[in-house]
Amino acid sequence: MTNPPLTLLSEEEGLFQTMAREFAEYEIRPHAAAMDHEAVFRHDLIEKFFSQGFMSIDIPEALGGSGGSFFMSILAIEEFARVDASAAVIVDVQNTLVNNALARWGSDEQKRKFLPRMARDTVGAYALSEPNAGSDAFALETRAREDGGDYILEGRKLWITNAKEAGLFIVFATVNRELGYKGITAFLVEAGAPGFSVGKKEDKLGIRASSTCELILDECRIPKSSVLGEVGRGYKVAIETLNEGRIGIAAQMTGVAQGAIDQATRYAKERKQFGKPIAENQAIQFQLARLATETEAARLMTYNAARLKEAHKPFLKEAAMAKYFTSEVAERVASECIEIFGGYGYTKDYPAEKYLRDAKIGKIYEGTSFMQLQTIAKVLLGQ
Repeated sequence: MTNPPLTLLSEEEGLFQTMAREFAEYEIRPHAAAMDHEAVFRHDLIEKFFSQGFMSIDIPEALGGSGGSFFMSILAIEEFARVDASAAVIVDVQNTLVNNALARWGSDEQKRKFLPRMARDTVGAYALSEPNAGSDAFALETRAREDGGDYILEGRKLWITNAKEAGLFIVFATVNRELGYKGITAFLVEAGAPGFSVGKKEDKLGIRASSTCELILDECRIPKSSVLGEVGRGYKVAIETLNEGRIGIAAQMTGVAQGAIDQATRYAKERKQFGKPIAENQAIQFQLARLATETEAARLMTYNAARLKEAHKPFLKEAAMAKYFTSEVAERVASECIEIFGGYGYTKDYPAEKYLRDAKIGKIYEGTSFMQLQTIAKVLLGQ
């Protein structure tokens, strides 16, 4: 078939999707509610992520990875998010941000050193945001200065996903603020580096089991060999990696929406009112049909962006559109699914409310919805 449908998977992709779905159902779902309540992700589950290859999906087999594809990462993220968005976040950041940046921008020595560890047992984190550098990500205040054969990093990072569990951080700092974005540089910082520490863990609305912490760099000393890419080219590393990472967020939001629909559909078949399941009421049928249609549209946009990326075609606009649209859909779908549950949906005895809490972050991280609209507009206007 010359031009297969977007949702028609290859045999390898189909087998991988089935494996990811079964793993999510049998290994993650039994613990999702407790992890959300306790705001802690089980370490033994992360170990299983590694042993099953979900933390190294497109790392080459020669470097210890699974030898899969970017699209397979998107499939795993979606399947995990159907069950627990926090689990999807861990896999997403590892594959679409950290492993991706290392593979694209790392030197041969850096790849040989770090990628086998990322495949075996090391969680990664991506440290760009700061207290005064959110949407304006390049208003960085974290400094890097040369000191002999080392760099000294000084500053504070905020909202860093996976920070509590991570062993390797991609940290963005500026070597010269007067140069603006041309001074920004990416550094590989290992947990335990002198002067590096993980600070406060945020108490969040959603994706509660996924750790989000501040990082403190207090005269943090790292060797010059820790520069990822080139000095002064960190803006390019950040922008291009985030462009691909947004497809991962779209997969998260698609999974959240699908998970909410799955739960609402199951409940509608079981819940009886006036002597019959509420699923027999046309109003419920139409509501579920509309939500399923919107979720399928979100999936198609996500898969299209991922396929474009894999085909080495321009995908900036499509990635921004996918993240924007899926975030809108996930929040709306999760909210309406609560209504199908009625009063029960408003309690934590049922899973509906968790999907809504988990959906909200989609409009915020890795570029707010307004930033996505700005990106889309710039492409449309040729800017």
